[in-house]
Amino acid sequence: MNIYSVITAGLLIFSPTVNAERIVMQSTAVIGNQELPKILYIIPWKKSKLPDLSDPPLETLIDEALMPIDRNVFRRQVEYYQTLNAP
Repeated sequence: MNIYSVITAGLLIFSPTVNAERIVMQSTAVIGNQELPKILYIIPWKKSKLPDLSDPPLETLIDEALMPIDRNVFRRQVEYYQTLNAP
């Protein structure tokens, strides 16, 4: 036992009993989240951007890249490119 507990026990045993009025207070109980509001407000701070529908989807681009091309159309495109980039 430590000395403080011995002193405290001694004071309690030898102290005169005093008739004091007992105060009884009502208690308050909070149960879970029942006191929180049941409404959620969502306020956007930025305007939402709509997707750009002018660009084709990625799958269409892949399908287009893997499609066979016409030989004559390809030659015309090559000639046009060479004409534009000629020194």
